[in-house]
Amino acid sequence: MRTTFDRIRQAILFEGIAFFLLVTTGLLFLGFSFKDIGVVAIFGSLVATGWNYAYNLGFDLTLLRLKNSTEKSLPARVIHAVGFEVTMLMIMLPFMMWWLDLSLLPALAYDMSFALFFMIYAFIFTWIYDRIFPAPA
Repeated sequence: MRTTFDRIRQAILFEGIAFFLLVTTGLLFLGFSFKDIGVVAIFGSLVATGWNYAYNLGFDLTLLRLKNSTEKSLPARVIHAVGFEVTMLMIMLPFMMWWLDLSLLPALAYDMSFALFFMIYAFIFTWIYDRIFPAPA
């Protein structure tokens, strides 16, 4: 199992890099104002940071119970990334509709785009993180 320090470091690195990428993308390609994309990114980052810690802890505890190891196979990594992003999509959709003053379909399209980005990003980030900072045996 990872230590609390390691989980906090992972969450901070993940969210810091994601914040930079999301704001840059929102400004350059989606046409959002810095204020709007910044608020969405900050809110999403705060929610995701707390959820990231709880979700990863729960996922690792489940892996420990099922196979007595926290080592993630390729299918487990896919399940991990998809599960996290689906739950974040459900949390962020109402906020994006309200803050960006969007109806359901445009907000869902943006939210799903962000979720797809984060699914791929989470998969790559955690794989690299696990190689740089391997979990104790």
